[in-house]
Amino acid sequence: MMTLQELKKLVEGGEGLHLEFKKKVNHPDKVVREAVAFANTAGGYLLLGVDDDGTLSGQRYIEEEVYTLEKAFKTYCRPEIPYEIKVIKLSEKKGVAIFKIPHSTKRPHYVITSPADKRGKAYVRVADRSIQASKEVWQVIKRGKKEKDISFIYGEKENALMKYLGEHDFITLKTFAEIAQIPKFIASQTLVRLTLASVIRIEPRELEDKYFLKS
Repeated sequence: MMTLQELKKLVEGGEGLHLEFKKKVNHPDKVVREAVAFANTAGGYLLLGVDDDGTLSGQRYIEEEVYTLEKAFKTYCRPEIPYEIKVIKLSEKKGVAIFKIPHSTKRPHYVITSPADKRGKAYVRVADRSIQASKEVWQVIKRGKKEKDISFIYGEKENALMKYLGEHDFITLKTFAEIAQIPKFIASQTLVRLTLASVIRIEPRELEDKYFLKS
């Protein structure tokens, strides 16, 4: 899957949309979020035994780290995420594990951390971070796999949205509900539908997603 030279080249640019470094699996449930975010967004590589600054320090017991993370995938991911794995030895005692996670056809995937958590939380990748997906992002991921050629009629709320986006760079759910004078749940449905119809695009954010006109 990858040679040591290819691995060194991969880490040169630092963490990003498709790359996450982990020194070791101290908190498996948190590391799983990164893998789920890759599967839900655009795929990527999760590297074990790599420092935050990209140093290939390796782990003495890399096989145990791999075992712990694979067990965490089975325990916390619903549905289980697809992945490939390769261990590259840096020395006789230390190694780096490469988890290659594709953009999953079974998305959205969730992280479930307790029996009481029925559905769990979905995560997506934004730049070099993994964040919890909003209800709107979750809907776009789920419905975007199967819904094609979505049609809609421009009404007052859609016209208000287009007018606002013609004068501003982006809009949020809260702002849309206010300018269109509609309940938040209707604003949410409208934004999801227009995103699926490729009229606008959504950019996930930790506090509030942003919506832009699709260029």
